[in-house]
Amino acid sequence: MSGICDSRVVIITGAGGGLGAAHAHEFAKEGASVVVNDINEAAAQVVVDEIVANGGKAIVNTSDITNYDDAANAVKQAIDAFGALHIVVNNAGINRDRMFASLNEAEWDAIMAVHLKGHFCISSHAVHYWRAEAKAGTPVAARIINTTSGAGLQGSIGQSNYAAAKAGIAALTLNQAAELGRYGITANAVAPAARTGMTTAVEAMATRMAKPDDGSFDYWAPDNVSPLLVWLASEDGGKVSGRIFEAEGGKISIASGWHSTEGVDKGDRWQAGEIGSAMDKLLAAEVPAQKVYGT
Repeated sequence: MSGICDSRVVIITGAGGGLGAAHAHEFAKEGASVVVNDINEAAAQVVVDEIVANGGKAIVNTSDITNYDDAANAVKQAIDAFGALHIVVNNAGINRDRMFASLNEAEWDAIMAVHLKGHFCISSHAVHYWRAEAKAGTPVAARIINTTSGAGLQGSIGQSNYAAAKAGIAALTLNQAAELGRYGITANAVAPAARTGMTTAVEAMATRMAKPDDGSFDYWAPDNVSPLLVWLASEDGGKVSGRIFEAEGGKISIASGWHSTEGVDKGDRWQAGEIGSAMDKLLAAEVPAQKVYGT
């Protein structure tokens, strides 16, 4: 198999199903060697077997992305098996949905571990490898591709923990892009909208995202999202970094982040009683944020 990611090596977390599996198949189709990471070894093996049966290259990795030391094994396995590592796709995720007033500590911690820490661990080890390569004079064209969410970009009722983690991932991506470019590393994030086990856990969403039975375009198919990630991971994708993309169906867009407004400057310290007039001016001039999902 050959394509725009020929001879490139990618680790994809949470690739035993859903979006991760779709990404794995697309990367393999475009010539990449794929490390299919998932804590469900049997699910990961199915994806690997499918890729190999189609002429691609793939191996299973079961590193726990929330364990920093174990995450190093994913990077080591990629290099041992394929001779290099060029791309990390941080895709793995879970949901623990709850209204904020009912959210407990365990539900908060689980989301932060899988999403925020999970986006850190393998990427950290990969960056150490890429930085060493760059300092040794080896050309580096590396990619970090993170997975954020519309929930993280604008909030989502009943998902305070998930929204906070996904917002953190968006900010992490901007920092990675700003700091790591000197080593030949780009960092981008994608907010996908697709039919997966997570998105269809709610009956209304499952109905909305159901595959059409008339043979028409399957708008919510997860493999609609994957080509964007593959392009970002390619050599051509090196010109793009520090962007947050949204992808669903046949649509790709860039999420425009926080921007400072002109503001109101008194030129001196404000008194609390004066803030009301300043606030009226600020609110009259602002461009309101998109509505929180579910409101």
